[in-house]
Amino acid sequence: MVVPLQGPAGLFGPSCEAVADLVAHDLNAAGGVLGREVHIEVVDGGAHPAAVAADVKRLIDEDRIDAVSGWHISSVRNALAPVVAGRVPYSYPALYEGGERRRGIYCCGETPDQQIAPALRWLRDNLGIKKWFVVGDDYVWPRTSLAEVRRYVRELSLDLVGGSFVALGHGDIDRLVDKAAQSRCEAVLMLLVGQDAVEFNRSFARRGLHENLLRFSPLMDENMLIASGHEATQGLFVAASYFRSMIGRNSMELLDRYLTVNGSNAPALGNAAESCYEGAHFLAQMIHRSGDYRDIEAVADGAAYDSPRGTVEFMKRRTRQPVHLAVASGVDFEIVTTLPSDLCD
Repeated sequence: MVVPLQGPAGLFGPSCEAVADLVAHDLNAAGGVLGREVHIEVVDGGAHPAAVAADVKRLIDEDRIDAVSGWHISSVRNALAPVVAGRVPYSYPALYEGGERRRGIYCCGETPDQQIAPALRWLRDNLGIKKWFVVGDDYVWPRTSLAEVRRYVRELSLDLVGGSFVALGHGDIDRLVDKAAQSRCEAVLMLLVGQDAVEFNRSFARRGLHENLLRFSPLMDENMLIASGHEATQGLFVAASYFRSMIGRNSMELLDRYLTVNGSNAPALGNAAESCYEGAHFLAQMIHRSGDYRDIEAVADGAAYDSPRGTVEFMKRRTRQPVHLAVASGVDFEIVTTLPSDLCD
């Protein structure tokens, strides 16, 4: 389970580790995987991508792991891809920029056409938001997503009035806020990770911008809400396949088991941590289907299963799943609507 234990995404680490404990508990309670007991080896996905890849390669070489999953950024996925290829199956459950087609990598996360495009349309049609400014961290996911945003803006007759990027974990966040404030936008699209997004929210509120400008992000979990503070998340919309506040049998049972296994003082269960649960259970389902953990390629395409997110279908190396638009409300999210599918082949 490759999860960030340091850096801006380290904010998710404790809840991801707690979910890893739940994954082992649930799979073993169901008899393990192909009759084998499940053990989770946590690798720090917040280190430099090359170091993460070296750690995972060593574990594979030592025959200590049979599969890889966990929430980590796309730069880490790109470093892991050649290490795991042809050796162990790799489920990548984090939201990402789309377009992953490499054999042996199974992407279970949301993509911009599922999150950003329908959210921009809904915010235009229901709140009249047309003028956008984009802020992001300078790496694969935000940069590639921006290219998609430019296309959505044209198709939806919106106005992209500007954008600015900073180094992941080392940027001048106040400068981003200044540029957004000077842009004459109506809303800010945030492509920032973990603590960088938290610092942006805090600075945004200190400037009083939350009173007049809306924010939208495809990456904002409950831990980030808590860290940002209530006032700093007013007027913040988020699109994701999972929120802790979801009302449904599978999602409510997940939260109940999470607290039972980890205690009432466990880190907040958010969409990043739920991704770790999603990725591991996808692998377990596919391994059971194939009967061989080393090769699930033949059974993955067309597979469907129930998860805390609802019904998830895996087609053409990506998932079709419900995506919801929510607004921040204290330390939780209030779901506003389920977005229409804009899944592109």
